[in-house]
Amino acid sequence: MSPILNQERKPDYDTKTNVRYPVLYLQHGAGEDETGWVRQGNANFILDNLIAAKSCKPMIVVMAYGYAHRAGEAPVDLFAKGFGSPEMLKAMQDMAAEFEDDVTQALIPFIDSTFRTLSDREHRAMAGLSMGGMQTFQITLDHLDLFSYIGGFSGAGGMLVLGNRKLDPKTDYNGVFADPAAFGKKVHLLWIGVGTNEPERMRAGLQRLHTSLLEANIQHVFYESPGTDHEWQTWRRDLKDFASRLF
Repeated sequence: MSPILNQERKPDYDTKTNVRYPVLYLQHGAGEDETGWVRQGNANFILDNLIAAKSCKPMIVVMAYGYAHRAGEAPVDLFAKGFGSPEMLKAMQDMAAEFEDDVTQALIPFIDSTFRTLSDREHRAMAGLSMGGMQTFQITLDHLDLFSYIGGFSGAGGMLVLGNRKLDPKTDYNGVFADPAAFGKKVHLLWIGVGTNEPERMRAGLQRLHTSLLEANIQHVFYESPGTDHEWQTWRRDLKDFASRLF
């Protein structure tokens, strides 16, 4: 795991040494790595502009390499299994489980011990695009003791969305959606985004997830990026809207 923290852009971090900051864990998609959100997503510029406009709070942003695998095992080539195939989806799910352990047992403790963070769940968010969105939903919904802000950019729901079925609030994600009042007290923001020109399977799946959450009385934000596909312009817009609602 190699978390990336933008060392060049730290508003007041070095001068206001008594201030602690909330943390956003921001994940890349399949085919990208932990540098994608800066090199292609312009996350640093998006957040700088939001902070300058007083539209979001300064925060620490952590971008980690998401292709987790057990020690001694070779990394999985997801695309060799055929994009969208059951084998690829199973491999992504297994990898997300390994990454979940990395994030909760190693990465979060490292960040909180190394940087001046606000280390409670009230000040910790996670979001990701595509594969990173699937990882985000799996990790955060398994660990609501650690996260209170959740964002999925063209990837929320993962296996549910691509598996072409509705959410069952009583059983999916260990039943975290079964009690909407309890969920609402824990999760300050559940955010889902999709581009209007995305592949039909993805777009229809995320709309289905949105409808299922409405039917289950789960408060959430559903954002549709007009005229964009499964691409960085969708995810840049997603980040801008999501970050402005944090903390």
